[in-house]
Amino acid sequence: MSFRSLFQTPPPDVALEIDHGHVGAARLVWRDNQAVVAAHAQEALPAGAVVPALAALNIADVPLVAKAVGRVLAELGSRPSRVALVVPDTVSKVSLLKLDKVPAKAADLQEIVRWQVRKSAPFPIEQAVLSISPGTPEADGSCEMVVSLARTDVIQQYEQACVMAGAEAGLVDIASFSVINAILAAPNGPTGAAPPRAASRGDWLLVHITGTYLTLAVMRDDSLLFFRHRGEVAEAALADLIHQTSMYYEDRLNGSGFARVLIAGGARLPGGAESVRRGLEQRLRMGVESVDPRTAAVLADRIGASPELLDVLTPLVGMLMREARVV
Repeated sequence: MSFRSLFQTPPPDVALEIDHGHVGAARLVWRDNQAVVAAHAQEALPAGAVVPALAALNIADVPLVAKAVGRVLAELGSRPSRVALVVPDTVSKVSLLKLDKVPAKAADLQEIVRWQVRKSAPFPIEQAVLSISPGTPEADGSCEMVVSLARTDVIQQYEQACVMAGAEAGLVDIASFSVINAILAAPNGPTGAAPPRAASRGDWLLVHITGTYLTLAVMRDDSLLFFRHRGEVAEAALADLIHQTSMYYEDRLNGSGFARVLIAGGARLPGGAESVRRGLEQRLRMGVESVDPRTAAVLADRIGASPELLDVLTPLVGMLMREARVV
């Protein structure tokens, strides 16, 4: 046992998602080195209870949402004191920032990135919470960083709903990043042909659709190359975004074709995911698969696996598996 392990805070075993239409939660346990979803719960929210947005407060009645959070957490069995929190993509602006040299100190990196994104931020940088993750490293020592920017008071609303329900949100991430982590956590990675960090996986595309926004992310192995979301879910909006992304991928990223295209979230739409999948296959001229969280964490025997439930579980599993890999 190392000295670090004596004092390191263990990651939460419960993830919670607050979205525009529901609160969902899942508890993860480990059995013989296998991640297992041991319990889950979800509750619908009234219309307008959560309105995801970048530049405005999202929750008009925090105590109302907190009560829903409390009921969902109570259904998991023992109530957790800490949770990993998943929030909608549209509360955050995600950008890729290339740095010629990455500072060794985290504080210096924060200062440089804050200065770089100050002019393009949609609100004063002093009012922002900033998340920085390493992106694609280059041979010359430069690195493209993944930068997520959100208003502090917006994130605090989601965190306050957890606190009022008796749980601290020690970790916060957006939904599509959590979906990506669920894909990367699968033993065979996103292509089903190699370990998660093998260099041979190639390029792949994630299409994440919810009731209020759609997101496209282009990945090369486990590095993010492109990320864009729109607050529309109409078929025309998806077609437009797919076209823009494909052109950018080919012209600016020197893309040679996707090894795999995955769709998440579509099962909860009124028409289901099948029509969306067919449309994507026609436009991209290749098969499109649904993201299945069971490739990363199996479900306990009593849990049935409907497409709608799998869509709810995917970001929750991804959030918890991300923390398991970090530790």
